Amino acid sequence: MPSTQLTPPVAPMLAKAAKAVPEGGTGEPGYLYEPKWDGFRCLLFVGTPDNSGAAPPVEVAGRSESLTRYFPEIVAAASQHLPGPLVLDGELVVAQQLAGDATSGSALDFDSLTARIHPAESRVTLLAEQTPAWFVAFDLLEDNDGVHLDAPFAERRRRLETTSQNWAPPFFLTPATTDADEARGWFATFEGAGVDGVMAKPLADPYAPGKRTLTKVKHQRTADCVVAGYRRHTSGAVVGSLLLGLYDDQGRFQHVGVCSSFTAARRSELVEELAPLVTDIDGHPWNPETADASGVRRPGVVNRWNAKKNMTFVPLRPELVVEVAYDQLQGDRFRHNPRFARWRPDRTPGSCTFDQLERPISYDVAEVLRSGHPG
Repeated sequence: MPSTQLTPPVAPMLAKAAKAVPEGGTGEPGYLYEPKWDGFRCLLFVGTPDNSGAAPPVEVAGRSESLTRYFPEIVAAASQHLPGPLVLDGELVVAQQLAGDATSGSALDFDSLTARIHPAESRVTLLAEQTPAWFVAFDLLEDNDGVHLDAPFAERRRRLETTSQNWAPPFFLTPATTDADEARGWFATFEGAGVDGVMAKPLADPYAPGKRTLTKVKHQRTADCVVAGYRRHTSGAVVGSLLLGLYDDQGRFQHVGVCSSFTAARRSELVEELAPLVTDIDGHPWNPETADASGVRRPGVVNRWNAKKNMTFVPLRPELVVEVAYDQLQGDRFRHNPRFARWRPDRTPGSCTFDQLERPISYDVAEVLRSGHPG
């Protein structure tokens, strides 16, 4: 365990959603705005070196479990380069080269990040070399002057800026600004680098573990998708999630995500409403027995996080169209589960293509990290 006054677990501060970047009032100090990073939220604990010459202990504490064993490159770099005692709040991210030539820059890749969570130590070691992570810090909870949970965020940010002056990769200080217009510009521009949106943090507030005192603004869009199946809910023979598909430019029907936010009563109603569309898997476009060479992406049969989880689904004839609200794409699928908006009986399944999806202009994540400054 790191030799810090704060010890895991410490619940990170959380955020409530807003539709627009909030403005500060006429009084100071207002908000500090930051990019919303799309990665694994964690607290990084770095202990104090002892007299033995051994590396100081490091803990990477995720929101629900320790991430220490999965990111050995972060642990090694923190032990060597970060002065303990130190507790930082931040985000683990992985950046990958954008499509195109080597000058096209890089963007956050959440798929590569999630692949880092693997039970085999040999695989963890390999991925640490192939897809190394970065730690982007946006708050400081403790340093050699003590614990600063009760200090206003403005002071914690100043301490973080001082601490990070000599940092080098894989450690980065998140950009920040007090200018709401600049934050709106980031919201429009940085998405092309895989950034999730914008955060607004009151500069006068203390650190409140587990409290939703921050504000997050994420992109909100809609898409019309074809419902081609459903998974049963864990509570019984009711609908747990609707499986969504879109047609690509070659006419192939691709799985793009699931929609799952339904009340208990609605889950039961959906079973009856969807019953006329239930079909046999043999002729279904997502038949798992069909050769993978077809280029069709199907719902996973085995869950990579839980091999015992039942990932089978009830196949439906792909005839029903639903409008869903989503925030972001990861490749050719929804990054987060979209939300049900309404049925679209006026749309034909064949008209539900990838062309309707808004794709941000590519932007280099390295430029994001070089952008902004405290106002």
